[in-house]
Amino acid sequence: MDLLIRNVRLRKDKETLVDVAIKDGVISKIDKNIEGKAKREIDGHGKLLTAPFCDPHLHLDAVLSVGDPRFNMSGTLLEGIKIWGERKPFLTKEIIKKNAIEAIKWEVARGVLNIRTHVDVCDPRLLGVEALLEVKEEVKDFAHLQLVAFPQDGIFAFENGDKLMEKAMEMGCDVVGGIPHNELTREDGVRDIEFVFDLAEKYDALIDVHCDETGDDQSRFVEVMAKNAIERKMGNRVTASHTTAMHNYNNDYAFKLIGILNRANMNMITNPFDNSVLQNRTDGYPRRRGHTRIDEMLARGVNVCIGHDSIMDPWYPMGKGSMLEAAGLVLTYAQRSGYNEIYELYDMITHYSAKAMDIQSRYGIEEGKPADMIIVDAEDEMDAIRLQSECLYVIKAGKVVAHTKPAQSKVIYDENEEIIDFLI
Repeated sequence: MDLLIRNVRLRKDKETLVDVAIKDGVISKIDKNIEGKAKREIDGHGKLLTAPFCDPHLHLDAVLSVGDPRFNMSGTLLEGIKIWGERKPFLTKEIIKKNAIEAIKWEVARGVLNIRTHVDVCDPRLLGVEALLEVKEEVKDFAHLQLVAFPQDGIFAFENGDKLMEKAMEMGCDVVGGIPHNELTREDGVRDIEFVFDLAEKYDALIDVHCDETGDDQSRFVEVMAKNAIERKMGNRVTASHTTAMHNYNNDYAFKLIGILNRANMNMITNPFDNSVLQNRTDGYPRRRGHTRIDEMLARGVNVCIGHDSIMDPWYPMGKGSMLEAAGLVLTYAQRSGYNEIYELYDMITHYSAKAMDIQSRYGIEEGKPADMIIVDAEDEMDAIRLQSECLYVIKAGKVVAHTKPAQSKVIYDENEEIIDFLI
């Protein structure tokens, strides 16, 4: 054995402590009290061992850029896009790579080993694509990246956007993106989606479209995605991200739509950090919530997962790469605090996201699967989300790639054993 992890709890049986043996980067055995020696042993001390977190929606070409060239004073999506447009001409490959690798390390330290990043192709230089393809190779020993060719300014609203999309896929992007609600007309939005599906078929690629990221209840491009997914039999390879307009649809239409999404077998991604602050800012009161219909879709069998989206960029000035924090925010503002709902939040940042990323075959804590796993400083998923627990160990292919020692608090007493201070 190369690595032996002792005394951990698994999600399927939290009452029993088990050992996990790893050989040649693969889980070789899961059992109680495994005998034998290993090159390295880790005592889990009864903590939770699970598959690693996934972040299925991130923008690594924009991370850590907050304030460059200026701050978003209104906090709106539109001003964020404008600031990004002002920054793009001054970007260099070195800046993109430096910030992206730093943010990836933040996420890995917090248990994320699988990341899907969108990269803006509305730049004739395709500098972001070139930079992130290099990053993908450079970080492969501690993180798995998928790159989405993302037309931030529109496939047809931006000059030669369709040609840049094609070029990005030729260069090696894994996923075809789109942004139909950002096209100039409804007709061009439909054309955007049909182009995305055509390109994905040509390159045998996955699909992940920024779709209906607006408060407009007439933005209904996700139905066009579902129709194409059904007719082309591509549903499990198709993802719609954001779909915040769905929050504002009339209930009869939403009920019909969710049934179609289920039939299409599509994946949906909600992005709580950005959409909780960007959408519906100008509503006045009462103010609608800026997220999709998470509860209704989950209840009807649609695969919904959670993305981080932004880390300190023009759209969201905060963030540290924690999917547990993202899950905690969904719990609060999407009202997912029921007992079973809390545990499902953990699925939304692990197995549900792995399904959307189409990596299920190599994902999970099972004998014979790659030894990618995390040991969380909690005894179960509820505590992990409540405490925003640290990942004590992050393991990829059987090797420890990150180790965190949680902070400790010490109570200070005086000579009469009265508490006089807390040292944190």
